[in-house]
Amino acid sequence: MNQKETLFSLSIKDFFTKEILKLAIYPLIITAIVMYGLFFVAADYGLDQLSQAQIEVHQTQTDIDSEGMTHTKELNEFFSGSSIMTFLLKYSFTSWIISFFVYTVGSFMVMYLSVIISLFIIGFLTPWILPIIRDRHYKNIKIEGFGSITEVTWFFIKTIFIMLAMMLLLVPFYFIPLLNIVALNLPFYYLFHRLLNFDVGSTICTKDDYKKIMFYKGNSIRLRTFAMYLVTMIPFIAIFTMVYFVVYLGHIYFNELSKMSAEQELLS
Repeated sequence: MNQKETLFSLSIKDFFTKEILKLAIYPLIITAIVMYGLFFVAADYGLDQLSQAQIEVHQTQTDIDSEGMTHTKELNEFFSGSSIMTFLLKYSFTSWIISFFVYTVGSFMVMYLSVIISLFIIGFLTPWILPIIRDRHYKNIKIEGFGSITEVTWFFIKTIFIMLAMMLLLVPFYFIPLLNIVALNLPFYYLFHRLLNFDVGSTICTKDDYKKIMFYKGNSIRLRTFAMYLVTMIPFIAIFTMVYFVVYLGHIYFNELSKMSAEQELLS
């Protein structure tokens, strides 16, 4: 069995231990509560808007004056920003397109939102997860960590700013089939990789060790976080797997630190 398979299998075994499973419940419960609340807020708003639109449609259809000004009234409705939706909902075909668009975009937004919420929650759990992994497999490695509150805050602000900049720059590609899939997901993968990788690395390593690992193993780690990100594209799967991702990345960093420690011993 090669090293990657060993780390993968070790991570699965660790994930299903009593201590880790207890921690895995928190992202599930908190994310479910937040998403459940947001769903009802959005649903109430949507139903109110739909009811209002239906009332306006009914009024538009019945409010035709005796001088035959129907078409003029419809054009006026179309060009008044608040009535565009009313105009479109009057016809079954455009109504179906709007419904399809809303549900499709809504589904993607819910999926991305669940990933972001899970990333935020896991940041608080990482300091409890990684010591468990260390005590089980890497007792010779000391967890040191780095980053003051100011440094961590600046890192998050910079990461989010870059993600938003990427989203704006990639807008022209959103309307090109196939390329739009890459354009939509690239900023979110950037956020996912940066936050998750920094969360684990800054908890375990010193700043120098973190830089060394990213210099020599950065591409390998990116490939693995990319595979993790693809898994999160399965709706709501992120709330179940985020703890496992931390366990797996923790094994990667602990393993690299073990190698570096062994090399230093040989040189001394």
